Amino acid sequence: MNNNNELMFQPFPAPAKDIEIGKIRSDFPILSRSVHGRPLVYLDNGATTQKPRCVVDAMTDEYMNVNSNVHRGVHYLSQQATELHEQARETVRKFINARSTTEVVFTRGTTESINLVASSFIQAFINDGDEIILTEMEHHSNIVPWQLAQARRSFKIKVCPITDEGRLDLEALEQLFTSRTRLLSLTAVSNVLGTVNPVADIIHIAHAHNVPVLVDAAQAAPHLSIDVQAIDCDFLAFSGHKVYGPTGIGVLYGKEHLLEKMPPYMGGGEMIGKVSFEHTTFNSLPFKFEAGTPDYVATTGLARALEYVTAIGIPAIQAHERDLTRYAVERLREIPGMRIFGHPSFPVQTEKCEDGAVISFLVGKIHHLDLGTLLDQLGIAVRTGHHCAEPLMHRLGIEGTVRASFALYNTKEEVDALVEGIDRVIKMF
Repeated sequence: MNNNNELMFQPFPAPAKDIEIGKIRSDFPILSRSVHGRPLVYLDNGATTQKPRCVVDAMTDEYMNVNSNVHRGVHYLSQQATELHEQARETVRKFINARSTTEVVFTRGTTESINLVASSFIQAFINDGDEIILTEMEHHSNIVPWQLAQARRSFKIKVCPITDEGRLDLEALEQLFTSRTRLLSLTAVSNVLGTVNPVADIIHIAHAHNVPVLVDAAQAAPHLSIDVQAIDCDFLAFSGHKVYGPTGIGVLYGKEHLLEKMPPYMGGGEMIGKVSFEHTTFNSLPFKFEAGTPDYVATTGLARALEYVTAIGIPAIQAHERDLTRYAVERLREIPGMRIFGHPSFPVQTEKCEDGAVISFLVGKIHHLDLGTLLDQLGIAVRTGHHCAEPLMHRLGIEGTVRASFALYNTKEEVDALVEGIDRVIKMF
């Protein structure tokens, strides 16, 4: 098996220098507000993270002082805006260790990135009767685009099952590959179970069958070091808003030789070489996939967010979130009737645990929506429902869960507030 997983997507590294939680929290103004007359306890980071002041300031400054369309004008503002936009692409390249900025495509987020691959990859590489592989723990954004693509190509979707512990069944995965398999697309981290998949090992298995791999890194980017060359993935997608950046901006990484063969996803300005009514040629990478005016202010915000995370250090963030998640699992398991989904590697004495900073749970017979609504009245923001993972809910035999998801600014005191809030709700029932 490929041991590169130790280099990339390692959720719990050796202890790092403690982060300065007080200073970090002061960087996020929203964390000081109140909700329903109580201090906000924001535990819905798996849905979106809050934004540090430096991100908002950078975007405001660009709108106020630099705003102009990119790649279009010869005048000063356009040149300056273009430089910021392409500097942001270089920042992304460094963050994921891509070989070149030609492999970094800006999109609106993970969802659009996967839709782009589902649309363009199938046109270039998939024929009727071929197969792709997904997994039982995928977000809807890594299921529905492939189903929509089946209207254009009659290919088969195979699904890798999970074990009762919430891990991918790698033996079953091996059996799914055939000579007709054209792509494996999977999440790096489950947004429900917190499972951190052994992505490098899985890519090694797929490549042994000559099958490229798309990695949904939406839940990985805020928490784990990403090195696309180390794990040798063929595509990787993540969203800015989940890694302390603005909404409406995301990234698709793709190996150049694959992107070159894929047709454009959308047509319009910027993605063209020459246009006539008889024939159109297309721009070079990555612009071939970036039709129309990009959100060049959001790319600046994304770059500042990635620089902010990098300055703190992913190892320090991982160490903090590791301790916080373990503490939360310990505390939650003290509650009568508590059912936690995933996290089989706990209890806390486990030195290495392949679980992320997400905990999904149910308490007794209390409906997840009721529990989430009542916690909100106490100022505690959690997510409830199926978390855009209905097939996984069916596998677990439930309708939905309450989900607490942590970020670099969360504290053990907030975990205590969550536990105390659940205790109060239990007494009401």
